[in-house]
Amino acid sequence: MRSWQSRPISQRLHRALILFKKSGRYLPSSSMGKAIDYALSNWKLLGIYLDDGRLEIDNNLIENAIRPTAIGKKNWLFIGDAQAGQRSAILYTIVEPCRRRAIDPQAYLCDVLSRLPSMTNWQVKNLTPQAWAKARSASPFPIAA
Repeated sequence: MRSWQSRPISQRLHRALILFKKSGRYLPSSSMGKAIDYALSNWKLLGIYLDDGRLEIDNNLIENAIRPTAIGKKNWLFIGDAQAGQRSAILYTIVEPCRRRAIDPQAYLCDVLSRLPSMTNWQVKNLTPQAWAKARSASPFPIAA
């Protein structure tokens, strides 16, 4: 359905962008010229959702999940050194998949961080929130959290 309805619109938009670029109406260094060049240079990536129905056309799910963080970031501007933002992003990258899978982030982090030092890099793939939840539900003896 997506391909049937969205592909013609996508093709019209692509032709319009090419015409705008060729028309010389917008200077390449102008904001509109840069936007047109950016869209055309990423066109294949922008259209991937047309071929795979599992992909979303937007990232609203993620935007909604991180909204509390985005709203609070003004309050947290001065919570630490220059690396605090990067560390926070890493933690949110771990916590949000837990929340989406109804996993208690504290239980997950306590278990994973206590086991991580004794694991090899080949075993780390078993510690993703999805794999962790699957192992907990399959085990007759739940992993202590």
